[in-house]
Amino acid sequence: MSRHSLILIVFAAVLLATASTAAQTAEDRGYSRVQGRAIEKEEEAPSGDPQILLDMREEMRQFVQSISTFAHKHRRNFLIIVKGGLDLIVKKDNLDENRFPAARTFIQSIDGVLQEGLFLGERPFGQPPPAERQQRLLHLTETAKKQGLKVFVMDFSTDPAAIEKAYQQNKPRGYIPLVAQKLAADIDALPTHPKQPIDENPKSVLSINGIKNFVYIANSRPFGRQDEFALKMKQTNYDMIIVDVFHGRQPLTKRAIETLKYKGIGGKRLVLAYVNIGSAASYRYYWKANWSEGSPSWIDAPFRDDPDRHHVHFWDMGWQKIITGDPKSYIYGVIDQGFDGVVLDGIDAFWFFEGGGEVETQEAAQ
Repeated sequence: MSRHSLILIVFAAVLLATASTAAQTAEDRGYSRVQGRAIEKEEEAPSGDPQILLDMREEMRQFVQSISTFAHKHRRNFLIIVKGGLDLIVKKDNLDENRFPAARTFIQSIDGVLQEGLFLGERPFGQPPPAERQQRLLHLTETAKKQGLKVFVMDFSTDPAAIEKAYQQNKPRGYIPLVAQKLAADIDALPTHPKQPIDENPKSVLSINGIKNFVYIANSRPFGRQDEFALKMKQTNYDMIIVDVFHGRQPLTKRAIETLKYKGIGGKRLVLAYVNIGSAASYRYYWKANWSEGSPSWIDAPFRDDPDRHHVHFWDMGWQKIITGDPKSYIYGVIDQGFDGVVLDGIDAFWFFEGGGEVETQEAAQ
């Protein structure tokens, strides 16, 4: 072998080792392999080049921030509450990996957080989460509160004694609790215990700071027609109602939403729409008949327990355009319907692309 050839071989080996080290370093910093090189959060990743590494958490933060910016251009007081994904409110310090300062730009773009299963979880139903997980979540909810965010908690139980205890655990922390008696996705009725909202309040609630209680309805169809649903909810005295944008296959009308904004004992309340920005579902209005995994390219694998719902490349402009940014987007539609704000679900989708599996599986394992 000639000396020239030997030099080339050694040079190639050095390049390969350097590239491998760089890739490992990127993944150690929390990046996920989407394509084959690391990019900083300020660098825009071309949609379609399968070789770039993305910081999934920062991509989700920026997605939520873009939703907030767009919404506030159209309605200044529009509320943004994020469901789950509490890890996004802190960032790893670039100089000290043991420090996790608040993600201030992200925090300033939202008004509150909604955490499920803080004291009584869904898996297994009605049981406290593992102590380590609970302590981590309590640290993050306290961080959110100290940063000026309103903290809402949805626990799960059918046992009256456990329900009462969960309310007692939330109250001294200043959290706004709800204990649901079904899995979140299956909630189609009002709570049976307690029959009346805690801290029932006859006053009008015009901002997030006035909220003392809330209720969540994932499926409003069992209440009857839209007008029947709205009138039945009007008989209640919750300060905030979170509902799906759709009543069956039809979006809630402006008239129905306006009716929902009034409490039975007088005064107004806030009505927020539930929108999932971390997954696409074949039963949603935006889904086209020819769509499937990989077509469009941003549609990823179906969920393990729900084949009608797919993971999405939430950082891809194709998906983001469906959610926000123009008058044809989901968020614009919610604003136009008359909702006071939105609860953004699916923001913990970064777990899946970081290799942590689906959130439900990841939480059950903790």
